[in-house]
Amino acid sequence: MNQKSGTSKDAADKLVKGIKRKTRKQYSAEEKIRIVLAGLRGEESIAALCRREGISESLYYTWSKEFLEAGKQRLAGDTARQATSPEVKELRSEATALKEVVADLTLENRLLKKSMIGDGEYEA
Repeated sequence: MNQKSGTSKDAADKLVKGIKRKTRKQYSAEEKIRIVLAGLRGEESIAALCRREGISESLYYTWSKEFLEAGKQRLAGDTARQATSPEVKELRSEATALKEVVADLTLENRLLKKSMIGDGEYEA
């Protein structure tokens, strides 16, 4: 009987962990920034802030470190950022259009040169 109760307890633990994982709150970037800035202001202790927000202190310190690293990179002049998918598509289509324009102008330039060579006026 001990094996049976132990197996059902393991299954119950897995079920509870799965439910907790699926119902975990996801914080937006704005919420994370708000919480980190509240901690940096120092108006209340980090422990009290984390209790109020329902997060662990280690999570707060992780967010704080990421926030400060991003600020440091920005101040150092690293302004590169992740491009969104629509931006990438737009830039690719613009690049394709510009390449077509360059190809057309190159072809037109060559035709003009050939026509001038044929007339005997241009030799380079």
